[in-house]
Amino acid sequence: MPSRTRKIVLAITGASGSIYAKLLLEKLRTLKNPPEEIAIILSDTAREIWLSETGSEFIASYPAKEYSNKSFYAPFASGSSSFDTMIICPASMGSTGRIANGSSDDLTTRAADVMLKEKRRLIIVPRETPYNLIHIENLRTLTLAGAVICPASPSFYSKPSTIEELVLTVVNRIIDLAGFENDTYRWMENA
Repeated sequence: MPSRTRKIVLAITGASGSIYAKLLLEKLRTLKNPPEEIAIILSDTAREIWLSETGSEFIASYPAKEYSNKSFYAPFASGSSSFDTMIICPASMGSTGRIANGSSDDLTTRAADVMLKEKRRLIIVPRETPYNLIHIENLRTLTLAGAVICPASPSFYSKPSTIEELVLTVVNRIIDLAGFENDTYRWMENA
């Protein structure tokens, strides 16, 4: 499937780490073959954290369209939609736990449930440390159900010199996992 026709969902939950979502959105827009549509869902807490961490309110811009987390009136709330990938970044442990236990009480958890039941890509980017046993069991359950867990654990082998470059080491992994063509540093390939 060509990347240009792809439609993805990005859910931003109430974990610290808005910079991950911000740089992910920026990078998705600049890909050689960006997604045709990016559906954005923010939890109320995510919106507050975004403002606190970035200094500005979240505003969706093309090709992104924002959907209310309190409404199920979104195409990707149904398995009949053409959205093929969902990324939850950053993923709070509360949202992760609700998804792992099948509690579809908002649009984020419903959309994640749809991705799992339809065997589509669900990439969860937890931003929590340390993990307790409940977190680990929920992440295990999600992995067994078909989700990909990509912790927001930056790498250092590309020798990042700014916070943005460090964050991009995670963002680039997310983009790779989502199946987009991505020109980025790769271990032992950029000599």
